[in-house]
Amino acid sequence: MPEITASMVRELREKSGAGMMECKKALSAAEGDVEVAFDELRKSGLKTAAKKAGRSTSEGRLAATVSEDCHTGAMVSIACETDFVAKTPDFEQFLGDLCAHVLKNTPADVEECLAQEWTHGGTVAAALAALIGKLGENILIDGVQAYAAPSGVVGAYVHHDQKKGALVNVETSSDCGVATGSLRDLCMHIVVFNPEALDRDAVDADTIEREKAIIRENLNGKPEEIQEKIMVGQLEKFFAQRVITEQPWIKDDKSTVGKALTAALGEGTRLAAFRRFQLGS
Repeated sequence: MPEITASMVRELREKSGAGMMECKKALSAAEGDVEVAFDELRKSGLKTAAKKAGRSTSEGRLAATVSEDCHTGAMVSIACETDFVAKTPDFEQFLGDLCAHVLKNTPADVEECLAQEWTHGGTVAAALAALIGKLGENILIDGVQAYAAPSGVVGAYVHHDQKKGALVNVETSSDCGVATGSLRDLCMHIVVFNPEALDRDAVDADTIEREKAIIRENLNGKPEEIQEKIMVGQLEKFFAQRVITEQPWIKDDKSTVGKALTAALGEGTRLAAFRRFQLGS
């Protein structure tokens, strides 16, 4: 068997992120072949990940990135078991790398993301398993989102606790420099008020019918000539609570989100998409 040198151990540690003793054992089993030892460590990481799957993940972090021209942006959330692990350099490195990956590869959801090729080799799923093996906790990619706005701007906001945030895609003629502040305010609004829908058509039809039924019950005994007016008024309030563009604006409750965006960014401005992230929700 070839001698396991310190340089071989160091190379494997840098490549895998595993501990010194784990690297020595893997190199011994692989008869000094660093690549074979690396593969064995990855397999071991997968086994460790399987054992830890299902354990509670109520901690974690969000990360966001937006391109310099604001035409593209991404946000990711990763959940883990303890805040201690969420603060480790390895966790933070993976979080940042994952955010860059999502911006570049635009997966539609977590499942697609996990199957994609990872920048450093293998798949995202394999990289996640290796991280679990190294840090010793169950870790999940909780959410991913990427937006592209070739004729508009993308904005992001991560709350100071790094557990809540929002990503928005806005169609507007305003450029990045003009729009950045308004988009940050919009994302903060989403974090605070948690809108359910982009427009009225996106509100679940069954939910609307249940609301109408409740309103009708409260109309019993009222004159028929005013029942329709009451129904319309109550539905307006219902939609104003759920549809983001109709919600009272976070910085001026006498205005709505839609009106505030138009005032700040000009006529023709339209919120095309939004995503709210919250770990543990």
